[in-house]
Amino acid sequence: MKKNLMLVGVCASVLFYCSCSGKKEEEKEEKTNYTATSPLTLDTSFTKEYVSQIRSVRNIEIRAQEKGFLQNIYVDEGQNVKAGQLLFKIMPKMYEAEVLKAQAEVKASEIELANTKLLADKNVVAPNELAMAKAKLAQAKAEESLAKLHLSFTEIRAPFDGKIDRLPKKLGSLIDEGELLTTLSDNSQMFAYFNVSEPEYLNFQQSKSKNNTNVSLILANGETLGSKGEVETIEGEFDSETGNIAFRAKFPNPNQLLRHGETGKVQMVIPLKNALIIPQKATYELQDKTYVFVIDSKGVAKSKEIKIGGELPDLYVVASGLQQGEKIVFDGVQKVKDDEKINFKFIEPKQALSQLQLKAE
Repeated sequence: MKKNLMLVGVCASVLFYCSCSGKKEEEKEEKTNYTATSPLTLDTSFTKEYVSQIRSVRNIEIRAQEKGFLQNIYVDEGQNVKAGQLLFKIMPKMYEAEVLKAQAEVKASEIELANTKLLADKNVVAPNELAMAKAKLAQAKAEESLAKLHLSFTEIRAPFDGKIDRLPKKLGSLIDEGELLTTLSDNSQMFAYFNVSEPEYLNFQQSKSKNNTNVSLILANGETLGSKGEVETIEGEFDSETGNIAFRAKFPNPNQLLRHGETGKVQMVIPLKNALIIPQKATYELQDKTYVFVIDSKGVAKSKEIKIGGELPDLYVVASGLQQGEKIVFDGVQKVKDDEKINFKFIEPKQALSQLQLKAE
């Protein structure tokens, strides 16, 4: 009985020793499982998205130029119209009467001038009276032209090809001079306005080429517009409050998919010089902030917040928080604890990037 108990005790001791040895071996293996690398400095570029406001190349308000009742509406909301097409007519009766009156005055002045000229030729009247008759005729013709102009204002036509917006007034409405009747948008091409920071603006200008003036447009449903756009112009001044400057890109719109007032995201290639690049897998996020583990000279891993300036496939461009030459944990980030002393194997930055599934261009 005693021999059996001793045998059981010995076996238990052996198992406990093996278990402890195995655990220590695993811990040792876990400690040596880390790899580290450093940021890589290089010239590159990345694609960044900017919230944009989409505007028609031409968008104007159509307003009444004369007062009166809205007699006819020849278009409907959302309708495409051609330049010169009749859109509205404001009751023209009064203006037609003014034209007839002016025409009658012109006729009377012409007769008066003819009679005066006849008398002047016979030296019956002074030359000044002939001059006054001519001036009176000129004045009558001017009044006629003005009356015709007012009459023409009762017919409102499209100044260019475009699409009609909402019609706030209905037939029979009393229209005041200057009152809004609708808006007209030329959607043949569209502008996208977006704001760019000062550093990105400088990088864009210093390495300006056809490649980085071409931009894409992501629509509100997440789809990409089939046609590429081009950055055409940049605003003259920076916004003193935001530090940004407005860019304007023009996009073709052959299918009339884009409308005035839409929103989207412009994707533009931002060139970077001496950019600090690290693998995304070397980072972790906490409360919307990005961190890495920096390894000090004693092998202690310390958590450090960094700011991301851009994103490439599998890579981050570091804007601040990290210096060239600093060692960071590459593999095993999720296992490391802050202020933990670790054993690690250092691999060169280029070798670390070559292990990623995707490569930066």
